[in-house]
Amino acid sequence: MLIHPWDAPTDDTEWQDWLSRHDFGQLAVNGPPGAPPLVQPLHFAYDPARREAVTHLARPNPIWRALEASPAVLLSVVDDYAFIPGPWQAAEEDPPEHGVPTSFYAAVQLTCTAHVVDDPQEKAALLTRQTGHFQPEGGSAPITADGPPYGRQLPGIRGLRLEVTDVRAKFKYAGKRSETVQRRIAERLAERAAPHDAQARAHQLRRLAAEQG
Repeated sequence: MLIHPWDAPTDDTEWQDWLSRHDFGQLAVNGPPGAPPLVQPLHFAYDPARREAVTHLARPNPIWRALEASPAVLLSVVDDYAFIPGPWQAAEEDPPEHGVPTSFYAAVQLTCTAHVVDDPQEKAALLTRQTGHFQPEGGSAPITADGPPYGRQLPGIRGLRLEVTDVRAKFKYAGKRSETVQRRIAERLAERAAPHDAQARAHQLRRLAAEQG
């Protein structure tokens, strides 16, 4: 993923805050030599203090063999995207038809070392962490290795700890354009109001305000 200076996060807090609210991504695994790579969509819970993400998958999933062969993986999350028509991007001195179309999006890529979790107690603890992230209001029975209703279901899944070794983050929202062009794009996004336009506009205006201090 190419990251220009104007698309880079302002600091770690920016991408960590975004990732805390975007917890569904795709896990890319190379697998054995000669085999095609695997891409697994999944929910995950990221812990910035531990620098790891936790998740779980069904035991029959083909990803386990791939992880045994190559535990180096990439967890990719992309959202808040919008297509930007060329005329919206034209410089003030250029005719609208000279503008170049582009895509807006936010993306975080976590390079990780995968650790498979099979111990029942450790799996229960991992699931408790994941459930606590997605269901902080509670309402479900405690997750234990030997108690109902989850104890008998634990053998059917395997846990996965993703130890983060590198982070690449990008917020592509016309950061290299002039303020006039950026505000024009923001106005057009508000007028179009297509899915994701409001989120893309919010990122653009937030980063513009941060740049202006």
